[in-house]
Amino acid sequence: MSGPGYQSDTLREITPEPGEARRVVVLISGNGSNLQALIDEQAHDRLGGEIVAVISNEPDAYGLQRARDAGIDAVVLPHREYESRDAYDGALIKVIERHEPDLIVLAGFMRILTPRFVQRYLGRMLNIHPSLLPAYQGLNTHARALADGVSEHGCSVHFITEELDGGPVALQAAVEVADGETEESLKEKVHAREHLIYPIAVKWFLEGRLQLGADGATFDGLPLPPQGLRMSHADAAEELDEDQEL
Repeated sequence: MSGPGYQSDTLREITPEPGEARRVVVLISGNGSNLQALIDEQAHDRLGGEIVAVISNEPDAYGLQRARDAGIDAVVLPHREYESRDAYDGALIKVIERHEPDLIVLAGFMRILTPRFVQRYLGRMLNIHPSLLPAYQGLNTHARALADGVSEHGCSVHFITEELDGGPVALQAAVEVADGETEESLKEKVHAREHLIYPIAVKWFLEGRLQLGADGATFDGLPLPPQGLRMSHADAAEELDEDQEL
């Protein structure tokens, strides 16, 4: 999707005008802890833009309440009311377009997007995945990492393309897997890193520093490596004030 020959009208230079508020729409399906991390940064004027709407395919998603508590438009669009994935994505596009976003952020949105949807917003969609991509695409990442006995795990912010969890990576944060690590303890450590790096990547995008072009992701105009920029375990632990004894 991001090879040298690929072109899309949605891949364009993003240069915010001074004083222009960049607009963000967040898609969720559940608790919305990553949404809360973005809301917290916005509350301290550190996000670089404004979350103008939160949309959920699940009516009971707690993230909707997080949005309401923050004074953000919370929209329910239940996918079960649509006869097909394409019909749902068509309705989702209409809802999104009302908010005129510069960026769409997926924060636990448990839907596989149609090619039609991806192409419309290509270069303007970010997702966070609980692994050091390209390792462990898909579900059950923590259990799979533990089963393989890896020494390092983590999370990745990436651009969304038609390849599931396969878009160019922008930013990662690593965590060392401790002796006796459980799936729950590893999940907790990875979640903390998600909440740390997702607002950073969103801010970079809104500032025009992080972009997706025909040849892949760039940061400050320079091509990013396949794993994007990576925050080490030690640096992440220091930022999170974690006990670094393993």
